[in-house]
Amino acid sequence: MTTATIREKLHDYINIADDKKVEAIYTMVEDEIAEKFDHWQDQEFVNEMNRRIRDYESGNVKCSTWEEIKQKTSPL
Repeated sequence: MTTATIREKLHDYINIADDKKVEAIYTMVEDEIAEKFDHWQDQEFVNEMNRRIRDYESGNVKCSTWEEIKQKTSPL
């Protein structure tokens, strides 16, 4: 399993986990979270950002403005 997949699974789990489990996970990594993390030093992050830029610039992905997103997601 790739690191990206693991991250996605953790994000999904944290969003639905009960409060005690979230607090337990946070306690395990609290010190690391407190340290400033420079995403631009993470090669996997840089590679992903470069891929997304290439996709955008080549027209392979359709992008929406913030106003379009708000309009699509607002209740009727």
